[in-house]
Amino acid sequence: MKFVEAIQKALHEALTEDEHVVILGEDVAVDGGVFRATDKLWKEFGSDRVIDTPLAEAGITGLSIGLATQGMKPVTEIQFMGFSYPCLDQLANHASRLRNRTRGRLHCPMVLRIPYGGGIHAPEHHSESIEAMFAHIPGLRVVVASTPAKAYGYLRAAIASPDPVVFLEPKKLYQTEQPDEAIGNTTLSLDSADIVRQGANISLLAWGAMIPLCEAVAEDLADQGIDIEVVDVACLSVLDMPTISASVEKTGRCVIVHEAARNGGFGAEISARISELHILSLRAPILRVTGYDTVMPYAKLEDQFMPNQSRITQACYNAMDYK
Repeated sequence: MKFVEAIQKALHEALTEDEHVVILGEDVAVDGGVFRATDKLWKEFGSDRVIDTPLAEAGITGLSIGLATQGMKPVTEIQFMGFSYPCLDQLANHASRLRNRTRGRLHCPMVLRIPYGGGIHAPEHHSESIEAMFAHIPGLRVVVASTPAKAYGYLRAAIASPDPVVFLEPKKLYQTEQPDEAIGNTTLSLDSADIVRQGANISLLAWGAMIPLCEAVAEDLADQGIDIEVVDVACLSVLDMPTISASVEKTGRCVIVHEAARNGGFGAEISARISELHILSLRAPILRVTGYDTVMPYAKLEDQFMPNQSRITQACYNAMDYK
């Protein structure tokens, strides 16, 4: 099953099991979504459950918040992360604050699905990685899947959550596959990281499309006697610090990888927390491999912007140079 098919499976099951679940967004109904994550759902569930909207992201998000306050469970698709900036007003001022504002009388059980990141040579505004902006908003959950099984498990959990969830889908991974039996019917915790590879020398922390890169680096460096532990952070808010802490305490070295720009990237938050909690356990400075502090370039330069195996490998060498 492909990553995008796992998304569709989760959506189909949620629509089937709960009449309060609705899907809305630009081109999600008749066309099945820009990446076909909602393909055929409109034909099966009808236009009352799978709804094409105007091209108005602020309006789409505001409508979702209204539906959520009235007992519905909207799952909204924003076509590309670069189109999500108009959503921030509604998310920061309303979705994330409703429980606090109403003293618990109202909740906002909505999911904002956003394809994000580079790797497919898309046009301008289509390849942003601004997850740190969402994670900075108190009251929002932010989750990033890295495999089809996690896409299914986290999305089912997000739809069931009473909290608003920003659910990020790395476009580069949409066509990656896992055996059907690996997908299963398992719902995952929305505040849990995952150790995808055990190791003793370096904790390599990443999320989304950076996870396969980190696994490849770990495999290559194992032949050189460098034992790398790969941690899929996955849930940026709420961050699973116990899992991260246990890994860093064990290895004493940490390299953080993300494709977002370096300045203010979420890796800086993780680095700060590790420094506060584990400075005496570190054998080397915490290192980051990130995108650059510039706009995601057009297709011809995209590969130069994004972290790659060479840059991650060099950071691991640098970490090991500290004895």
